[in-house]
Amino acid sequence: MPAVIIGGVKVTSVGGNGTVNMGDVLQIAPKSTSKSNSGAGGGNTGDFLQTNTFCSVTNTFDADLNGSNNIANK
Repeated sequence: MPAVIIGGVKVTSVGGNGTVNMGDVLQIAPKSTSKSNSGAGGGNTGDFLQTNTFCSVTNTFDADLNGSNNIANK
């Protein structure tokens, strides 16, 4: 079934591993994964942002060795 898009669509950029799909799809799976840590309001994106943060603490402790394993997904 084709996609029906009502309204505006804004795609700012698509990197080398990015996916933009409009329409039918059976499965979308990542080819690579990564992990990042950022404080409160650090990952916000948009045109008009205002973040007010009184205190921000980011816990970067990670007990597991493999956070996201996608070796079989080639």
